[in-house]
Amino acid sequence: MTVEIRPYESRDWEDICRIHDAARLDELRGAGLLEAYLDLAATYENEGLFDDEVWIAEVDGRVAGFLAGSRGEITWAYVDPQLYRRGVGRALVEHMQSLATGPIELEVLDGNAARGFYESLGFVHEGTTTGKLAGNEEFSATGHTMVWSA
Repeated sequence: MTVEIRPYESRDWEDICRIHDAARLDELRGAGLLEAYLDLAATYENEGLFDDEVWIAEVDGRVAGFLAGSRGEITWAYVDPQLYRRGVGRALVEHMQSLATGPIELEVLDGNAARGFYESLGFVHEGTTTGKLAGNEEFSATGHTMVWSA
């Protein structure tokens, strides 16, 4: 399976909504926060999805995942649940690592299985904080700051 990474295009909107909405349920389930679920259409603007670069992962011409962020931070990373553990997330993160000019930081919800994935890519735990849940500030959540250095 070959994963191709390319910049986001407006035609990708429906696909990234579908992917986010399915994968976000897994993310919140692991953190015990399913009741905090909101879909991408309800959160992307307030959470600044398009404030930085957005990258698309394609497999066989089909959108398989997306990642958003800057050279020093990953702010969004979601993979189609049907393609978990197939290299899609790895390709997206390694793409960002290849662009980095310094450390890359991200936040992982407590209980999210993605923490082990990021650790396998060289990210290390730098701290834990509790505060408002990104995407639904009515809820409190605990997150772990992970940092990768070249």
